[in-house]
Amino acid sequence: MSIGPGFKRTVTFGVVLLVVALGPTASAKPHSVVLGAVRHVPYSKAGDPAGAAPGEDSLKIRALLVDGVLKEWTTGDAHDVTDRSFAVRRVIRLNDSLPGDKSLPGDKATGMGHWVWQRGPWLLVDRVTGRVTALKLPDYDPGVSQVSWFRDYAAYCGLTATGKSLYAVVAQVAARKPMLAKKLMAFDAANPPEPACARPDWQREPLKITFHPAGKDAVSYDLVPGSAVLVEDTEDEAETPEASN
Repeated sequence: MSIGPGFKRTVTFGVVLLVVALGPTASAKPHSVVLGAVRHVPYSKAGDPAGAAPGEDSLKIRALLVDGVLKEWTTGDAHDVTDRSFAVRRVIRLNDSLPGDKSLPGDKATGMGHWVWQRGPWLLVDRVTGRVTALKLPDYDPGVSQVSWFRDYAAYCGLTATGKSLYAVVAQVAARKPMLAKKLMAFDAANPPEPACARPDWQREPLKITFHPAGKDAVSYDLVPGSAVLVEDTEDEAETPEASN
């Protein structure tokens, strides 16, 4: 039985389409995103006057590794926002040297001497693409805000830019405006309470958040849940339209 040229062209064309369709998927390289083992680094009021708790002399940190490469240092528990993205708090290694100070051997590597550790902002990490993004939480202050996560919501006591007012804030990841922003009390930066506000408590049904400002009664707010606004990208390259003949 002979096979005509038309049939051969049809089969060849079908194979080409199959290769094009499977090409990006077959070539996509999976990423390895890992939080390393816990290690302790020196930590004190002198190193982080805004964030160190009373009597806290060490900080637990973990390396964030993407494909075996150190991307950031982190601290505290990670929160799974979706099945592929999680939020974790960054910890910053800061140069505390004054002009004229002599460098000590190994300062940068050990975090001792003129290098100090400070709790920093929150990061959003995508396990699929390996992308690490700094979260911009409204009125978030590393020394005041203790974030409580639920779904893609972050609840915390925020400090205004003037440093004079403490707000109850609920921010949604990737949303431009906070879901909730209510003034709790005036804030005295010269004599701040420790902590200024305890970590808020979530309730699922009905959706409710309770804040605990220092020296004040707890304040609760009912929330209307909305759809997640976080869009998780893929690494597939955008197709370039071919010029028509």
